[in-house]
Amino acid sequence: QVQLVESGGGLVQPGGSLRLSCAASGSILSGKDVGWYRQAPGKQRELVGYITSGGITNYADSVKGRFTISRDTAKNTMDLQMNSLKPEDTAVYYCNLDFVLGAIRYDYWGQGTQVTVSS
Repeated sequence: QVQLVESGGGLVQPGGSLRLSCAASGSILSGKDVGWYRQAPGKQRELVGYITSGGITNYADSVKGRFTISRDTAKNTMDLQMNSLKPEDTAVYYCNLDFVLGAIRYDYWGQGTQVTVSS
């Protein structure tokens, strides 16, 4: 059973920083692309960014230059460093592992961690 567990959320003032972590069971992240998503109240879940198995990152325009995704293959973790946070970054943040093995697509989500940006 694959488990993704996010941590590091909380309340932060505008302009502040938070670092989220996603820990996976086993070595499931190895060799796969992994992503961060977020969902604000009343809005659809949106992609924040992702990191490929080779370490290449891509980000939504709304967070580019402020957020950084990294991964530690040995620890089987992925982090999201969020700087210069804005109130509009308030959302539940999820890590996602989505891959195809053979003819089967696997799509795993963590339980989410709340990030609130407010003064």
